[in-house]
Amino acid sequence: MHETDMTKALILTVKGWLAQQPEQATVERVHLTVGDFAGVEPASLQFAFQVQTQGTFLDGAELVIKKTPLIAFCHPCQQEYRPDIGRQYSCACCQSPMDDIRSGRELKIERVEFSQSVAA
Repeated sequence: MHETDMTKALILTVKGWLAQQPEQATVERVHLTVGDFAGVEPASLQFAFQVQTQGTFLDGAELVIKKTPLIAFCHPCQQEYRPDIGRQYSCACCQSPMDDIRSGRELKIERVEFSQSVAA
């Protein structure tokens, strides 16, 4: 289950970002973009995040996942198309193999929502 390793990397990335902030912050949400062709199961990623953040600085933070579709570009036809993942990766019009992926491989942190701690 590589979602577990991805979650560990996500936690380390957010931890490093927090360490660079001038004031103490509490993370409320982590927004990810996950492409349909990234090889990641969003439900497994959500589960791994929930389990691995218990008792950490991210305990209670929400993981928000935005999915992006697999979109390829066919150079002979000069048009974009959406391959049928697991079934048909070539252009439906001319059967050219998929060689120019425009979206769908993303796996990135879009933004982190946080609140500043107020000193009394």
